[in-house]
Formats: sequence, C-alpha cells, structure tokens
Amino acid sequence: MSKIDKLIAKFKSNPKDLTWEELVKILSHFGFAEISKKGKTGGSRVKFVDTDKNIINLHKPHPSNIVKQYVIKQILEKLKLWKII
Repeated sequence: MSKIDKLIAKFKSNPKDLTWEELVKILSHFGFAEISKKGKTGGSRVKFVDTDKNIINLHKPHPSNIVKQYVIKQILEKLKLWKII
C-alpha cells in the first residue's frame, strides 16, 4: 500500500488527527487545485477546484493545524456525491 493510499484510508476513517497538509495532499491526488484569491480580507478561506469545476470551500484550521471531523465528513460526502471516491 502506497503512502497516498494509507493517507486516503486514514481520511475515510474520519480521524481526529488529520492535518491540513495531509488534506491538501489528498485533494491534490483527486485532481483539486488550490485557488488563491488572497486579498485584504482573504483570511483563512481556501477554495479547491478540480477539472470538472467541482468546488470545495474550506477554512484553514487555526490556531491548531488539525482539520475538524465535521469538515472531513462534509468533504467525504461531496467526493462520494461527485463519484470521485
């Protein structure tokens, strides 16, 4: 099992310790790219878009780097709905 496969398996289990960097790697693996529109009020909002124009809007976790479980669940539901997972 490759590193990304292990990371995806961890993601699917809705862990309490998934970091922002791990989530970005997973989304990148599925073809999502981070769209950066940081302006004066950009804050921690981040948008990911894939080639099919599917959009995932997130807030970067802070002050901790750990992604909340409800966010992981929402992303999983979207990926399943779009038949990516």
